[in-house]
Amino acid sequence: MEITEAAKRYHEKMFPGYESKLMETDPEFIAFFDNFAFDEVVNQDDLDDRTRMMAILSVLLGCQGIDEFRAMLPAALNCGVTPIEVKEIVYQSVAYLGIGRVFPFLHTVNEVLTQRGISLPLAGQSTTSCENRLEAGIQAQVDIFGEHMREFWRSGPAETKHINHWLAANCFGAYYTRNGLDYKEREMITFCYLMAQGGCEPQLISHAAANMRNGNDKSFLIKIVSQCLPFIGYPRSLNAIRCVNEAVAEAEQTDKQD
Repeated sequence: MEITEAAKRYHEKMFPGYESKLMETDPEFIAFFDNFAFDEVVNQDDLDDRTRMMAILSVLLGCQGIDEFRAMLPAALNCGVTPIEVKEIVYQSVAYLGIGRVFPFLHTVNEVLTQRGISLPLAGQSTTSCENRLEAGIQAQVDIFGEHMREFWRSGPAETKHINHWLAANCFGAYYTRNGLDYKEREMITFCYLMAQGGCEPQLISHAAANMRNGNDKSFLIKIVSQCLPFIGYPRSLNAIRCVNEAVAEAEQTDKQD
């Protein structure tokens, strides 16, 4: 099997002048993978390269694909994802994956950026402090999910309501309020973390709905799933599509009740 010209062109866009060592050891695999991922998949829809690469980095965090993340990070930078956007993707993932899983990725980003001559630390992107992050986080939840989230931080049984407080103050107040990415982009990458790690279907349905509420419609989310499929496989991709459909069905049911 030969690598298609379209796949070769896209590979050159991502990795100018680079040829994988696997071309020597696994040429058949590279041919059918590249033809699928970098020709058939990328030409399936009109998703732009920057958005595609942001999604790919996010699902690689979610599925713990550290080696592929290291390989794809230069491609993402070559396709228009900025260093600040890369950092924001990694930082925000801590709220959904935990530092135990994100720590190696943070070091990988620093190594790749340094190798490219980018000075660290990058410019700070925080817009909140310990004193105001709860208020800002509550407003972010309301902006993203709706007015019903206004008092969510106070809700829950006494022994666990601190978690909902943290969700507002830490997850949304510390991360979502940062500069570098807007709400639509932050919801898109959250959808990707959840899709890729699996076992988070209730949260994935919720964030699929939040995406659609903020302008990332069903068609867009299916494009995201499609472009990430080569990196996370069919089961989690199909689960994600099911969750998108469930979010749509729930929204339609709510509309009928209203």
